[in-house]
Amino acid sequence: MRNGKTPDPNAIRPIAGYDKEIYVKPTVRNPNIIVGEFTYIADSDFENHVTHHYAWNDDKLIIGKFCQIAAGVEFVMNGANHQMNAVTTFPFYTLEGWNMEPPAKADLPLKGDTVIGNDVWIGQNAVILPGVHIGDGAIIGANSVVGSDIDPYTIVVGNPSKRLRNRFDDELIGLLLRFRWWDKEIDEIDALIPILTCSDLGSVREEIKKRLD
Repeated sequence: MRNGKTPDPNAIRPIAGYDKEIYVKPTVRNPNIIVGEFTYIADSDFENHVTHHYAWNDDKLIIGKFCQIAAGVEFVMNGANHQMNAVTTFPFYTLEGWNMEPPAKADLPLKGDTVIGNDVWIGQNAVILPGVHIGDGAIIGANSVVGSDIDPYTIVVGNPSKRLRNRFDDELIGLLLRFRWWDKEIDEIDALIPILTCSDLGSVREEIKKRLD
């Protein structure tokens, strides 16, 4: 390991002397937010980026390992949705003094859990809307608004986000989804870095095939 140090998934600040980038998992307090090891955000407080996350909805934000979350990203949870099958969308039940019980969950446009895969890069100021599922290895462009599911290893941009292209061909995507490098031990991942960061994708393809045989 470099400088005699081993990557520590329980460290909060992985860059010495710099407090605007943190590993998310060791900072999470909300039991309905589940984050994998080594996922980081370019900020000092992750949970401020998760909005409208109310306990009574029971929705979860689930993020995989080794994700890269830029500054200004917002995860909008189901509490942002208002009742839409009535005359008014005003949420009287959430505000003091109004004589209204919470509507039945069936009357609210709840979208379920928000699930982000592994090794996903989310660009600056992107917004992830409730119930979205983003596949492993996807890239979300800066300022994108993601309101629908994203396939693995897809690049999306815009508002609403649209597929720009796949990062790799179908064969390499399939190999990567089988290989699941993010689930390996730290020492093995460290040894794989020359493959994981190689721009010669033909060589990468062959190396991964060898390791899957």
